[in-house]
Amino acid sequence: MSRAALLVLADGRFPAGGHAHSGGVEAAVASGAVRDARGLEEFCRGRLHTAGLVAAALAAAASAGYDPLALDEAADARTPAPALRNVARRLGRQMVRAAQATWPSPELTALAHARPRGAHQPIVLGLAARTAGLTPLDAAHAAAYENTSGPATAAVRLLSLDPFEATAALARLSGELGQVAERAARAAARTETEGTTALPSASAPLLDITAQHHADWPVRLFAS
Repeated sequence: MSRAALLVLADGRFPAGGHAHSGGVEAAVASGAVRDARGLEEFCRGRLHTAGLVAAALAAAASAGYDPLALDEAADARTPAPALRNVARRLGRQMVRAAQATWPSPELTALAHARPRGAHQPIVLGLAARTAGLTPLDAAHAAAYENTSGPATAAVRLLSLDPFEATAALARLSGELGQVAERAARAAARTETEGTTALPSASAPLLDITAQHHADWPVRLFAS
């Protein structure tokens, strides 16, 4: 299948529900940690090398054909904040709907039945990439990109940030994004012999803490 499928999967207009989530940047803006394009770039860099790396490795492993239920358990272990686990599963349910409409797959159907509350979104993304004929590295690129593009898009709305500046910040991260995707794909390749312990478990405690607080806000623009 054409690599154009990667463009469809990574497109922010793919109806997988990501537009309703800020990737933690709403809380960062509220705290003053992100005020401008420079702060956004640093936030996205930190997210890329932590949550982005973990998501990319999970997606790559799913795309490579590793047991998605074992990966879902590994994702739970790498997501200590209950709020983020709930978000990941909610986005997973939406991703299943979008992926099944685009690339129908018995594997996606089986996962949806096994995890009626939703599997973690990167795992569903990886299975969608597999069904679309993409490689584990492609899946890693899509997951890593999503982990930075989502906050960048949200910051434009939250800060009335110039969208050209937000896009430029993403472009400056492109080299690092490629490196993260390659590292994630190499780790995913080792799961065949080492199991899920081969996958990275990089953490961002502040993201976990602020996500939990954000979930309790009575008024917020984004779901997370």
